[in-house]
Amino acid sequence: MKLILNEDEPIFIQISKAIEDEILTDSIKEDEQVPSTTELSRLYNINPATVLKGMNILVDKNILYKKRGLGMFVNRGAKNTIKLLRKESFKNKFIKNLIEEANKLDIDKDELIKKLSKVGYEYNTQLNQFK
Repeated sequence: MKLILNEDEPIFIQISKAIEDEILTDSIKEDEQVPSTTELSRLYNINPATVLKGMNILVDKNILYKKRGLGMFVNRGAKNTIKLLRKESFKNKFIKNLIEEANKLDIDKDELIKKLSKVGYEYNTQLNQFK
């Protein structure tokens, strides 16, 4: 699992997002076991209770399930659940704020779409330079 801890958000949230990312990229598949709290706490030098708190968030979202005595495993349909939850979060955090700001600046729908298209084109052009 790839995780670079930062000060921007609580560690347990970063742990849950990192596990979600591993599921989204198929690094951890449905019905597979996720790394244990002990493994993650040693790897990142953090308290096992912090790791468990992050994992329990995923249990509450039905992304992970516990097998008594064995550990945590990825639920079937977890990848789809993560995508749905993240799309909703994306809409609420980014798109809603974008539209509100556009309204404040009197940017109409057509102008906003043009700006988004231009930014998308510039971004893709920059990405292609790295290939």
